[in-house]
Amino acid sequence: MTTKATVMGAGMVGSVIAEDLANSDFSVTIADINSAALARISERSNHTIKIAEVDCSDQDAIASLICDADIVIGALPSWLGIDALETVITSGKSYCDISFMQEDPRSLDQLAKEHSVTCIVDFGVAPGMSHLLCSVANETLDVCQRLDIVVGGLPLDRKWPWEYKAPFSPRDVIEEYIRPARLVEHGKMITREALSECVLMELPGIGTLEAFNSDGLRTLCDTLNVPFMKERTLRYPGHAEQMRMLRDGGFFKTEEIEIAGQKVKPIDMTAKILIDGWKYEEGEADLTVMRVEGEGTIGDTQMLIRWDLLDYYDHQKDQSSMARTTGFPAAAIARMIADGTITNPGVHPPETFGANEVVVHRLLAELEERGVHYIRTMEPIL
Repeated sequence: MTTKATVMGAGMVGSVIAEDLANSDFSVTIADINSAALARISERSNHTIKIAEVDCSDQDAIASLICDADIVIGALPSWLGIDALETVITSGKSYCDISFMQEDPRSLDQLAKEHSVTCIVDFGVAPGMSHLLCSVANETLDVCQRLDIVVGGLPLDRKWPWEYKAPFSPRDVIEEYIRPARLVEHGKMITREALSECVLMELPGIGTLEAFNSDGLRTLCDTLNVPFMKERTLRYPGHAEQMRMLRDGGFFKTEEIEIAGQKVKPIDMTAKILIDGWKYEEGEADLTVMRVEGEGTIGDTQMLIRWDLLDYYDHQKDQSSMARTTGFPAAAIARMIADGTITNPGVHPPETFGANEVVVHRLLAELEERGVHYIRTMEPIL
């Protein structure tokens, strides 16, 4: 029997998830309120993917949309994430979600258990693969002392004035610049200002980038007992200073101001302006770069485990790197929920599965098949 999958969100990532599942013999429906985005998917897929013009901020509409689905995948903007998650759970459907929601999705864990559904959240590239690999490092080392994630999605060609393009909603990108960054130091969670402690890093194959604090650890802050943990965002040098200027100048404020008799949130105005300046042109190439490190001991030896990812836009399939590296893990996890490889009622972050060798090996193998390569090294620290 063909498995029915519903993907909510027809952006760059949602479209890749839908295409990947359709290529896996799933019957796929993708839903969005944006008719133009749905039309592009219909044209690309030769109508093998069903489209549904649905307002995914309407919970009754979501419930109706997913009533026949065997598995649901969420690729919605962050501010729609928690409500959609609750609706999917109460509809009795299992779920894989990539929304960068501000709320803690684990608050719905008991509800998911009561409905006997499996929900895996934050399963993109970062959060997602970053968290899973941190968990693998923690499992591999006898004692894990430090976990460090650096990650970024960038245009291949740097163009003035921003030298940046947004592979997803600009509003979600701005969230990275205003949410306090949670870190773990000496076993305690602390917060630092987003965009703080900016340093330059040299990464193989790409050169010099800047890394600054961002709130990417999320659930890792309390799921792994590691005394030092940090996640930082990577950009071309100079970006953090630009964003600090906009933030500190009030352009990211959420309190309404009045302009010509109209009340406007500065952050909404800024996102509206940036949506054009940060938009990728058709066929414009991007890259995704990530490094995940775990440091600790095996026996008496101090060891470093590292995974490096450097991925590029797929010209042949016209898929952005960020969509590939985010969408393929989500699609793989959705397949594993649907076929019974993962049967864990509740709401789970990615690191839950670091000790599950079947899930880890299958996930990495599926990514390899799709040209997404995580290069692992492990060596003693001398």
